Amino acid sequence: MVTSTSTLHKEPQVPADFDPVRIREQFPTLDQEVNGKRLVYLDSAATSQKPKAVLEALASYYERDNANVHRGIHELSRRATIAFEEARGKVARWVNAAEPAEIVWTRGTTEAINLVSAAWGTDNIKEGDEILISVLEHHSNIIPWQLLASRTGAKLKYIELDGQGRLILDNLSALITNRTKIVAISHVSNALGTVNRLKDISAAAKQVGALVVADGAQGAVHAKVDVQDLGVDCYAFSGHKMCGPTGIGALWARRDLLEEMSPYQGGGEMIHFVGREESTWAEVPHKFEAGTPNIAGAIGMGAAVDFLAGVGMESIQEHERNLMAYALDKVGAVNGITIYGPDSLDEHSAALSFTLGDAHPHDISTILDAEGVAVRAGHHCAQLVMQHFGISATARASFYLYNTTEDIDRLVEGLEVVSGIFS
Repeated sequence: MVTSTSTLHKEPQVPADFDPVRIREQFPTLDQEVNGKRLVYLDSAATSQKPKAVLEALASYYERDNANVHRGIHELSRRATIAFEEARGKVARWVNAAEPAEIVWTRGTTEAINLVSAAWGTDNIKEGDEILISVLEHHSNIIPWQLLASRTGAKLKYIELDGQGRLILDNLSALITNRTKIVAISHVSNALGTVNRLKDISAAAKQVGALVVADGAQGAVHAKVDVQDLGVDCYAFSGHKMCGPTGIGALWARRDLLEEMSPYQGGGEMIHFVGREESTWAEVPHKFEAGTPNIAGAIGMGAAVDFLAGVGMESIQEHERNLMAYALDKVGAVNGITIYGPDSLDEHSAALSFTLGDAHPHDISTILDAEGVAVRAGHHCAQLVMQHFGISATARASFYLYNTTEDIDRLVEGLEVVSGIFS
């Protein structure tokens, strides 16, 4: 953790063709006042706002093509199926999957991780095996593995954190042993914005044949993801974090892995043949998509990928890097502030987690809301992180492509109000 960062960062150059003000105009929710002041939305790590292109894609499906997919003979079903599967292809290309069949639609990152834990873990984990996760994880990447360990008798092990909220990897060879069967690590921390060395961890895990599961809920949002280059086996991510709808996400997994995994749920769509005593399964990915899928959500997630690709992920990443440099300096200068997370921009994504003197993070958030500034307060589903730092909660400002340095100035002004109240 750091209390001041004004001398640690060199401000990056803003891409010449990147205009966050123009981009902001594509997000209707941002065009409003809260408590009589222009809304400054700094809670994108919880959920991002949705551009007009995504909203229009959702409306088009419901207004024109509303029908179930895959087995309908009529025109509406045909169009819905085409749009649904085209969206799968867009998401596959987004993460550089080998083929669209490696993308399984889920409700989000949480369900995707639970799918792997239940479908692969149940068949492959036994008593005495080890599952390695980290103290930095979101609860969605802790609880499924705790449940699996409890069911199977496996041992759960943790990678610890240093004082800046980075994974301590010096003893990785001691943590990853011949007993290690699963390594499950977040790409980027939702609580601190820490960017983990996922590729290095994956390489170490592969040396012992362990399955590598990546929580990409924050990773797929802020940088171009190449699952093949990362060396992971599974990568889970959510639509609503990356300008798409809620209730939709994806699991990428290697095709051979999906082929060997048992179904996660049973019902319609995931079957090939149903008999009285036994049944056979549909080919991947449909084997894991029981029931009527979130058709509109998938189409909306595909539209979000199109939108982000049109803006350019390199430009978005550089813009966010600029915002973080600015925020670390400006917020770090507020009297009484403590910032949690790496002090290096190379290790710190677009989330700023902090406390301010004796003010409870909930009070910070309440006062900022009165100033029209939306931030998140609490443990951020990362209680182990909070325990590591000896605190119960932080306030978190998280940035995205539609934010500006003016938004950060408004945040700082609000924090000065908080400081004045609690000084």
